[in-house]
Amino acid sequence: MAIDRDKLRERLDRATAHLDPPYAVVDLSAFDANAGALTGRADGKPLRVASKSVRVRELLTRVLGRPGWQGVMAFTLPEAVWLARSGVSDDVLVAYPTAHRAGLAELAADPALADAVTLMVDDPAQLDLIDEVCPPARRPALRVCLDLDASWRPLRGRVHVGVRRSPVHSATAAGALAAAVAARPGFRLVGLMSYEAQIAGLGDAPPGQAVLGSAIRVAQRGSYRELLARRSDAVAAVREHADLEFVNGGGTGSVAATSADPAVTEVTAGSGLYGPTLFDAYRAWRPTPAAFFACAVVRRPAPGLATVLGGGWIASGQAASSRLPRPWLPDGLKLLGAEGAGEVQTPLAGDAADGLRVGDRVWFRHAKAGEMCEHVNEVHLVDGDAVVATVPTYRGEGHAFL
Repeated sequence: MAIDRDKLRERLDRATAHLDPPYAVVDLSAFDANAGALTGRADGKPLRVASKSVRVRELLTRVLGRPGWQGVMAFTLPEAVWLARSGVSDDVLVAYPTAHRAGLAELAADPALADAVTLMVDDPAQLDLIDEVCPPARRPALRVCLDLDASWRPLRGRVHVGVRRSPVHSATAAGALAAAVAARPGFRLVGLMSYEAQIAGLGDAPPGQAVLGSAIRVAQRGSYRELLARRSDAVAAVREHADLEFVNGGGTGSVAATSADPAVTEVTAGSGLYGPTLFDAYRAWRPTPAAFFACAVVRRPAPGLATVLGGGWIASGQAASSRLPRPWLPDGLKLLGAEGAGEVQTPLAGDAADGLRVGDRVWFRHAKAGEMCEHVNEVHLVDGDAVVATVPTYRGEGHAFL
């Protein structure tokens, strides 16, 4: 959808005229539109919201109140416990294995909590740790999900395409781990998860890199075909040992493709709600930008330059320019290659720089989604040209889970 940036800037400036930068906002109309578009792309399969990409309880509750969304994928066990206890969801899947002993002890001590939270495992050593913290005889059966590695390994495994996650790659390995879980008291195997990061998390149309984009699309097609068969085999192998409640897959960048896999029963999405800049490099679907942060112009060091206070909200991942925030409003600004986005100041150049005065706002988009919320205690929810609510982030509620 084409965006009139001038009108968007006027609306955001008007809504937040009473605020002093830096601050973050979420445009509710864009947020809701993205939530609806993701539901449509899921083609009837439920969406599990990735809390890492949101990090605001009010917005997690908002999207879970919409048709087609159910359950949370949390990124740490303490976060999952907090979300379950605070009533955000009674179905919280922890996306990564945990070694958080206090969290495990709390989970094991509360049958209702144990019924709401599902742990991720990919190695019997993780089960050993859980048993060490809370022996099976002194706890309810804990819900567990197996993490199936979704990377592509062509040329007989000599090439690895994707991220380094679970050691469980083959259907045989998944079946063996499922048998090990089923044989141990104190555990209940309820799910299988596989995250195809090389499809869901990698844009297939990087700006100005047509050859690379073509190569990415070829690799993604090959990876998708291979995963369809392997995931189906893995699910069948695991079902020999457990009645699975769910098979989870995907992310914002692969909702439609992952939903088309008959073996998958639910799809995860989160980043698409905010629409960060990394998704500008996708062809299939680009979310409407919904999350922004504003910095104030504090000086004009030279003609053609304007400097804002702060701005260095850098995204995680491989160190590269794609992880830098992007000055987006007004249109026509760019970072300086020699300085980038700095913690205390960010000089900006471009056609729009000369039109900025001391005190003006520059609106940035973060490269990722929820990581923006690690820099602010609250986000201002904008509807039209007004702030309709100000709600705390995880950080604002006193939580730094990672």
